[in-house]
Amino acid sequence: MAKKAVVKYFQLLMVLLTIFCMIITFVGLFGGNTNPSSQGGTSQAMFCFALPVILVADAVLLIFWLVQKKWLLAIMPFVAIISCIGYIGTIFKIGSDNAGAPKGDGLKVASYNVSHFGVGASKYIASDILEEMKAQQVDIICFQEYQEESGDAKNSEIYKQAFPYMATGARGDMVIYSKYPIKNFKATQFEETNNNYLYADIDVKGKTIRVFNVHMQTTGINRTLHKASKVQGQVESSAVLRAIYGNYMLDLMIRAGQAHIVANEMRSTQYPIILAGDFNDVPYSYVYKTLKGDLKDGFCEAGGGWMKTYRGKKAARIDYIFYDKGFNGINYYTKDLTYSDHVPVFATITK
Repeated sequence: MAKKAVVKYFQLLMVLLTIFCMIITFVGLFGGNTNPSSQGGTSQAMFCFALPVILVADAVLLIFWLVQKKWLLAIMPFVAIISCIGYIGTIFKIGSDNAGAPKGDGLKVASYNVSHFGVGASKYIASDILEEMKAQQVDIICFQEYQEESGDAKNSEIYKQAFPYMATGARGDMVIYSKYPIKNFKATQFEETNNNYLYADIDVKGKTIRVFNVHMQTTGINRTLHKASKVQGQVESSAVLRAIYGNYMLDLMIRAGQAHIVANEMRSTQYPIILAGDFNDVPYSYVYKTLKGDLKDGFCEAGGGWMKTYRGKKAARIDYIFYDKGFNGINYYTKDLTYSDHVPVFATITK
């Protein structure tokens, strides 16, 4: 009797866990529809960030109920997973990473947060990255956390021969390099942050396109953990929680506001758009959906394999290249370079 009671109690817990996971799956899936600044919006954003982990839990529960031959209970995690097919397609697509695919007649764009070219070793890292961009046959580069000075040299001088045209951001840490003439550009600093965005109108074979390069507010996780109070070298759990629910939530709201500013700028644009940069946010988030709008996500159209762009412990896709519906994607991929805590993203598009 005792054994049966334990089994029954365990199955009840599994049923409750299955229901809970299905609910938070949908909360995370649709969390990006709600502004983090609104009531409950920050909690939904957190579930959106945790969607990969939640989906793994759904998969484990699906297998559990199939093994138990509880078909009706297996429906719940199955429905949760199937409903997330669109989301899964933003981080994984069947097929291999198409790095090395021929550029053909397309326009090749790269986006790379270079982390100030390693600061002290910037002269060498900047040159190495330039050689990689040339090897990848890149036409337009969008750099975030750019640094101009490299000892006695300027990085713009190093890049000038291969990329003769350059647009610089408001703080100098954003750059668009181009093989094609830049007719006009605009740099905008976000209020009360170190982040900004830049766009350049580029004449590509007689047709003007507007390329946006954005660097959104940081996630703040590393900073908040670092700043959390410590007692004799030990981080207090309460301090960590306060940091996460304080600074991290604030950063969510700041990013949302920045995304609206960029989206409004794009809506007033008369030219076809390419949007690239470090969003510091995951797919299906409020920032992702706001910036994407009617644009195409290059990975969803032309990518393959797993897509992650941040090299840290919390590996995630936070760097993107989107483009106007008038463009078609030929390929989309990353290169596992070790010069920064991000990896570069490449996209080849054509009209």
